[in-house]
Amino acid sequence: MGRAFEFRKARKMKRWAAMAKTFTRIGKDIVMAVKEGGPNPETNSRLRVVIQNAKAANMPKDNVERAIKKASDKTTENYKEVLFEGYAPHGIAVLVETATNNNNRTVANVRAAFNKCNGNLGTSGSVSFMFDHTVNFRINEASLQQDLEEFELEMIEFDVEEIFKDEDGILIYAPFEQFGAIQKYLEENSLEILSSEFERIPTTTTKLSQEQQEEVEKLLEKLEEDDDVNQVYHSMDL
Repeated sequence: MGRAFEFRKARKMKRWAAMAKTFTRIGKDIVMAVKEGGPNPETNSRLRVVIQNAKAANMPKDNVERAIKKASDKTTENYKEVLFEGYAPHGIAVLVETATNNNNRTVANVRAAFNKCNGNLGTSGSVSFMFDHTVNFRINEASLQQDLEEFELEMIEFDVEEIFKDEDGILIYAPFEQFGAIQKYLEENSLEILSSEFERIPTTTTKLSQEQQEEVEKLLEKLEEDDDVNQVYHSMDL
């Protein structure tokens, strides 16, 4: 198994831990998808992905339909995706993905979290180069009508980095730029997409002592508590 597999294994227990936060995040994703490409998932590929993710997170269908209807209202404020970069204690690189309708509030909250936890909020580009921006698709293994090795060979043209099975299906990891091409291929070949998401995987990690790791965790937890924060990535070896 490769780097993406180990990264996912380490994060699995923390991902989308709070159900309310999960639904809030999906609601924002729906708004951004609808504002960008309209309310019809048949013609809006981004919205199709969000609906798939909502289903994977057990979000009720009625909730999804209400969110799409609300997002279609011109008076509904859109959200903007903003990436923050900085350092936690002991030189650990941190990336914070947010979706906000009030950038001033989000900037203030993120900066306060870094300051209170002995970190430093950096400038754009200060640490993002230390992470690979990837996309992953989880597909239903039952929909794959060929050998996994044959499938891997077909996916080479999309620069796929890793393909592996876990208890929930088959995971495909590829560069962020290949999102649209892979989604189109999977849909055209009747491969059931269970979920899809973007992740940032550190190219190198730093091992810390237990005490140092706890210091970093304080910052990560503080950031994750913020309603505007979608994901927090770091270069600490877990």
